[in-house]
Amino acid sequence: MERQQDYVLRTVEERGVRFVQMWFTDVLGTPKSFQITPAELENALGEGMTFDGSTIDGFSRVQESDVLAMPDAKTFQLLPYLADDAPVARVVCDVVNLDGSPFEGDPRHVLRRALERARSLGFSFFVAPELEYFYFARPSPRDGTAPMPLDHGSYFDLTTNDLASAIRRQTVLTLEDMGIPVEYSQHEDAPSQHEIDLRYTDAMSMADTVMTVRMVVKELAAHHDVMATFMPKPLSGVQGSGMHTHMSLFDGDTNAFYDDSDEYNLSPVARRFIAGVLAHARELTAVTNQWVNSYKRLIVGYEAPVYISWARNNRSALVRVPPTKKGKRDSTRIEYRAPDSAANPYLAFAAVLAAGLTGIEKGYELPAEAAANLYELSPAQRLAEGIESLPGSLSEAVDAMERSELMAEVLGEHVFEWFVRNKRAEWADYKSEVTGFEYRRYLTSL
Repeated sequence: MERQQDYVLRTVEERGVRFVQMWFTDVLGTPKSFQITPAELENALGEGMTFDGSTIDGFSRVQESDVLAMPDAKTFQLLPYLADDAPVARVVCDVVNLDGSPFEGDPRHVLRRALERARSLGFSFFVAPELEYFYFARPSPRDGTAPMPLDHGSYFDLTTNDLASAIRRQTVLTLEDMGIPVEYSQHEDAPSQHEIDLRYTDAMSMADTVMTVRMVVKELAAHHDVMATFMPKPLSGVQGSGMHTHMSLFDGDTNAFYDDSDEYNLSPVARRFIAGVLAHARELTAVTNQWVNSYKRLIVGYEAPVYISWARNNRSALVRVPPTKKGKRDSTRIEYRAPDSAANPYLAFAAVLAAGLTGIEKGYELPAEAAANLYELSPAQRLAEGIESLPGSLSEAVDAMERSELMAEVLGEHVFEWFVRNKRAEWADYKSEVTGFEYRRYLTSL
């Protein structure tokens, strides 16, 4: 740790960094930050920086407000998109109590607890998310009208040098300059929808990276007077933005999901992990899909998962098992397709991991693979196959979450209770809103 701190201090001096941003997130995954100067950095790395937690949603009550932002030195990165005359860097912080104990409202702490549970079973957890998002012309449509796409491309379209493609290309190059490896980037299926796929790494580093990528995408779009959004479903009639997440467990350097004697190359650990994720999918959906708008994406007809099932090459399934690359056992993984790009990655990764570990610990049996296109099955056929649906609304998802002992355990009492209250309030606000749909359908005919 001291060596890492020395590296940070030396880099700040050598590169002439003028400001260091202290990053953390609230319970919903909203990025928060304050800046310090290099003169304060050594003290911050050693002792943390005090701030008023009562001002942050889901953190402290007024009577117990002060907390510390404790920088994690290994997350230090220069921010080239802010570099002009005054180079800027950032460091991700853990939020701790004044006595140094973990603060219960910190999403990073929630994920760390889940990772410690995995380590107690001999596993490390690796993930690789696919982040989908949209570019739209400014100004932001505050009047409720649909935003204007920058292009009308479709999946994998090789467009001419249009503005959206140029911004995405600049974004990927900026991420690479920051040491964030990008595996793929491409145009997605909907107009002005794009995707950036990140290279596999440990879940904590990836959660920090997801927050960074979302910030870089938005900042570089704003530089071009364009709006980037990770809203799950910003346009009607086209698919929304998911965060399909590839994941696997490792036992040391060995992929614990791989078994060359199995017809699908899935080990008993992988099978039980998948079974756990499926068994608890309804309970964790409020975390992986936490907004009212999330459930406009999770509907039939737009490639988003609706039914709780698994399959190898069936993209209508909630859990997909991509084929293992020949000679590359480490590529064995599962893909959880429900999360959207606006989820809090710390909580989402923790929730899915906890469900999978529960399946391993309790020896859950994996149900049969869903070979058919689930969208084409009748309700009676799905019932006969024992295939349930994901929650159809935020309210339904919160109901399932509130009944879940597993989610209460993995999130901790502080985050769990605040999250449920916040989402109940969001649903109440949504129900009280009269929408454009209602005006169009009812105003003149009723």
